[in-house]
Amino acid sequence: MSYIAVIGAGSWGTALACLLQEKEYDVALWAFEKEVADEINSANTNSVYFPGEKIPEGLKATSSLEEALRNARYILNVVPTQFTRSVFREAAAYMHSESIIISASKGIEQGTLLTVSGILSEVTGRRVAALSGPSFAREVIRKFPTAVTLASEDIDTGLLLQEIFNTGYFRVYTHADTIGVELGGALKNVIAIASGISDGLGLGHSARAALITRGLVEISRLGRTMGADPMTFSGLSGLGDLVLTCTGPLSRNYSVGVNLGKGMRLRDILASTRSVAEGVATSLSAYELARKKDVEMPIVDQVYEVIYRDKDPEAAVLSLMNRALKSEF
Repeated sequence: MSYIAVIGAGSWGTALACLLQEKEYDVALWAFEKEVADEINSANTNSVYFPGEKIPEGLKATSSLEEALRNARYILNVVPTQFTRSVFREAAAYMHSESIIISASKGIEQGTLLTVSGILSEVTGRRVAALSGPSFAREVIRKFPTAVTLASEDIDTGLLLQEIFNTGYFRVYTHADTIGVELGGALKNVIAIASGISDGLGLGHSARAALITRGLVEISRLGRTMGADPMTFSGLSGLGDLVLTCTGPLSRNYSVGVNLGKGMRLRDILASTRSVAEGVATSLSAYELARKKDVEMPIVDQVYEVIYRDKDPEAAVLSLMNRALKSEF
C-alpha cells in the first residue's frame, strides 16, 4: 500500500494517522518532540497531546523528518499554522518530486496572511489539497460518524484522496474550492472564541446563535472577496465546522473564549495546555486581512481587541450590540 507521512503528532495528526494505519496503509507519524515519538513507539500512547487514547501497534512514529519522508507518496500536514513554514522548509529537502501534499491544519499565517495551502505551495512549489470540516480528533479516534470535505483543484487527485481517507465512520466529500474550504476552517476558530466568550459571560443561547449566524456572514463576506465559491460556506467546511467549533466543549478555541469570558488572562489560559488554539493567532491575521481587503468583520474586530488589546469582554459585546442599525441582507 502507499506510504503516507503524517507531519504533526498533535491530537488531530495522531487521530488521522491512526485512521490511515487501520486502513492498512504504511504510515509514519512525525512528532516534533522525540519523547512523543518514543512513547508512541514503546507504549502506543500519546499522553502529551492525546491522553487516554490507545494507538494502533503498527503505527510508526519518528522525530526525524528525513526518516518520515524517505518513501512518502502522500504527505499530510497537521502542523499548527504558524509553524508550518519552518517545518516544511526543512521537509522540502526530503520530499519526492511526485509526492502529493494534503493539509489538515486550519489557520492564516501572521504577516503573509496566507492560508496553509498557500504557505505549503510557496515553500514547496506544488499545489496542495485541503482536508477540513466538523471533526473532533477524540471522536474520530473513537470512530464516531464524521463527515468532512477534501478540496483539490485537480479532480483526479481529489477522487484519489477521497478513497484514501474515507472509511465506514469517516465520510469524505470532494470539492474544488480550496481557498473557500481553508478560509471556512480558519475563520471559524475566531468566531468560536467569540462564542466561548459569550458563554463564559453567561449571555445565553440566543446570543450564541446570533454570533454563529453573523459570524458565518463575516466569513462568507471575506471569502467572496478572495474568490471563494459562496456555496462553500453553507457546507461542511463552512457552516458545519462553525457550528461544531462554536458549541462543542472539545473545541480548544471555544474553551479559550469561555475562560476569557470568565475573566482569565490569555497568557494563563495558553500556559495551561500544550495544545494550540489556532484562533488566537488567526484573529490577528483575520483582523489584518479584513483591513487589507476592505471587508467589514465586526466580530473578528472585537475578538482581536479582546486578545491583542486587552479589551474587556463585556465592553466588546456592547460594541457589537451598539453598532449602527442596518438591513440584514
